[in-house]
Amino acid sequence: MTPKSLYAIAPHLSRAECDAIAKKVLSFSTADECRVSINSGMRQNTRFAVNQISTAGDNYNAAVTVRSVIGKRSANVTVNRLDDASLRAAVQNAERIARLAPEDPELLPELGPQDVPPSVQWSDATASLEPEARAEAVRAITEPARRAGLVSTGYLEANAGSFAVANNKGLFAYDRSTAVAFTTTVRTPDGTGSGWAGASDNDFRRIDPRLLAERAIEKARKSVNPVAIEPGRYTVILEPTAVANLVQLIGGALNARNADEGRSFFSKAGGGNKIGEKVVDERVTLVSDPFDPRVPSGTFGGDGLPTQKVTWIENGVVRNLAYDRFWAQRTGKAPVSAGGTLAMSGGSSSMEEMIASTERGILVTRFWYIRSVDPRTILFTGLTRDGTFLIENGKVTRPVKNLRYNESPIFMLNNLQMMGRPERVSASEAGGPGQAIIVPPLKCRDFNFTSTSDAI
Repeated sequence: MTPKSLYAIAPHLSRAECDAIAKKVLSFSTADECRVSINSGMRQNTRFAVNQISTAGDNYNAAVTVRSVIGKRSANVTVNRLDDASLRAAVQNAERIARLAPEDPELLPELGPQDVPPSVQWSDATASLEPEARAEAVRAITEPARRAGLVSTGYLEANAGSFAVANNKGLFAYDRSTAVAFTTTVRTPDGTGSGWAGASDNDFRRIDPRLLAERAIEKARKSVNPVAIEPGRYTVILEPTAVANLVQLIGGALNARNADEGRSFFSKAGGGNKIGEKVVDERVTLVSDPFDPRVPSGTFGGDGLPTQKVTWIENGVVRNLAYDRFWAQRTGKAPVSAGGTLAMSGGSSSMEEMIASTERGILVTRFWYIRSVDPRTILFTGLTRDGTFLIENGKVTRPVKNLRYNESPIFMLNNLQMMGRPERVSASEAGGPGQAIIVPPLKCRDFNFTSTSDAI
């Protein structure tokens, strides 16, 4: 049975199937170097609106990318047909295009064999999730919303797949992963109240749809008829999702080359980077660990380089930045690759304690429409959404209209007052699994709100 026919009955390609495809592609190659990357898997989704399922679907795909190198020139070609003729044509096209491409002065040789341990990001429960189970999860939200006289919408997405990379220097690495996200927005019939709840994990069994329903319904009820308040700098209590919306932006700024070349917050005045400098409150530590069972990630990157546990910020001090192989060689450093997860330290304060300690402030459920303003300070703008409340004299007193902010997670983490217990959240604006991230709720001072918005 060929790899193609095997894939017809499995959601993703196995290690043996990827190995067979890679060997076949490499046998067709006449380039100086050749790399084969194989992605396969399924994406399942169920969408609901007005308290009923509106769409549902499962799609399956496998794609092979051939990277051919001739001298200092390279080209990539991707196909999703796995028969011999299609794979051979991809190799030939990659080599033909490579000969026409300009020389790349930063081109590095392919890696040889690497020691890549298996990851911990696979869940049979997610990989075997059936449409009926997804429908039951949705019903756990729509039914309570209907009984409460509210309107629920939402999105459930579950992914399962595999990734392999091989080359003609003897490298072969294989991994498989699952991820699931479930989010819902519940609104009042008059459209003035809106509540949101969401969760993300590798294992579907760790997501509780009933708890999501309770949270979203409660926020919808409490956010009816919001009032406008003056924008300005406020003490804020940020629920974990709101914290993650901003803290994940730090992860996107940890590139060493950008810092060394003066294009980043992590650039040092006068040249170099801020490794060794204190940049945020000393209670803040940020770590990426592909083997953290709470937020696991892939164990190797696109070139086959193994990922590793990396402490980016420790007790407020920058300890590491991400070095790709070229920039590591240029600067005499070791490559630093950590995968796509992030975990932040926390404290022991509860949300109730944070609220009780606040004379006047704003409670934020989450942010959306997040857009960059200045990468040199990691300054972003966006809006609050689906549950924004005024705190007065230690109590939540009324819902407020949404507010636009101009703020940096760096500024936010320098104005830190209280921290809660970290938890994994869904921080993707699109509602999909997104980056795996663990953060605590926070109380911060002087959060900058610049205007109000009538949008619910």
